[in-house]
Amino acid sequence: LTDNAAEVGISGKYGVRYGASIRKQLKRLEIRQHARYTCAFCGKFSVKRVSAGIWECHRCKKTMTGGAYQLSTLAGASARSTLRRLREIHEGCMQPC
Repeated sequence: LTDNAAEVGISGKYGVRYGASIRKQLKRLEIRQHARYTCAFCGKFSVKRVSAGIWECHRCKKTMTGGAYQLSTLAGASARSTLRRLREIHEGCMQPC
């Protein structure tokens, strides 16, 4: 590369098309999409995306759902914490006081 050439990475396949800011957003998205994630079941760094929202651990062969481009999303984390809180409240009501 020359001194003034930018390294575009995975978004280089788009060349000069679509504008720089959109290509930068797409680069961040595609890096997250193709990355490996840690498996919640076996603890290994081997979860990869199968299709939109479907992720599979290549070690323990567990299939899980998640975001379209990354394993866990902010909305998913919020829903999990809400469900956990409601489950704890429900279990607290079931036990005699």
